[in-house]
Amino acid sequence: MSDHQLTDQLHAAYRSKERKQSIAVKVVQLSILIAFIGLWEMAGQKKWIDPLLFSFPSKLVKQLYTTMVDGTIWPHIGVTVAETIVGFALGTFLGTVLAALLWWSPFWAKVFDPFLVVLNSMPKVALGPIFIVAFGPGFTSIVAITLMVTVIITTINIYNQFKEIDSGYIKVVRLFGASRWQLFRKVILPGSFPVIIATLKVNVGLAWIGVIVGEFLVAKAGLGYLIIYGFQVFNFTLVLSTLVVIAVVAVIMYQLVVWLERKLTAGYRER
Repeated sequence: MSDHQLTDQLHAAYRSKERKQSIAVKVVQLSILIAFIGLWEMAGQKKWIDPLLFSFPSKLVKQLYTTMVDGTIWPHIGVTVAETIVGFALGTFLGTVLAALLWWSPFWAKVFDPFLVVLNSMPKVALGPIFIVAFGPGFTSIVAITLMVTVIITTINIYNQFKEIDSGYIKVVRLFGASRWQLFRKVILPGSFPVIIATLKVNVGLAWIGVIVGEFLVAKAGLGYLIIYGFQVFNFTLVLSTLVVIAVVAVIMYQLVVWLERKLTAGYRER
């Protein structure tokens, strides 16, 4: 047997092992989910838990079916998804641009370093009322709250990665006469690609947090508004069913980012 054939066999065995492990993981995940739902349903039906506070899956399904059929939930989903997408995209873009500017100017990076640390540690919810007064109650103020959550952490993560690019590699590129822009475009940015993608994944969750918090404070529509409304009228089934919708839509957004990662990674490898 040639070395090439042996390598192919080992690679095929490895891929087979990976597929089996992936299937096993999904089976265990699905089993845990089914067991949790079944236990929750039984606990609610037999009143081991308070069904008024904790509800149970069949009531949630009925609640969701009713709101979907009569169309009351769709506008709220649309509002929240729009706010989340705008906050997510702007937060990632602005954070990356700020990180690039800080890398470009080490002087200003040192100047702004303590301010970034303070802003990152500050409770973002505390700034919500300021944004509401500044931008008015509505879409703009909610997006502003979301940006406050996403921009700072994006800037810090990506800037730190920019600084960690191999200094030896940078010196070699400079010896060949590369300008600072060429260095950034050819070395710094491609070398930080994995961290940028990881930041995108983190920002999906952060954007949802920012939007829901903003809707708690000021919205008259959206999934966050439905949660507050459910608490006000003691309809905890509405609250929990809205949380289920948020979880499902957030997972869909996360999977879209994973799909984008695969596409960008494939394109990057082809280069």
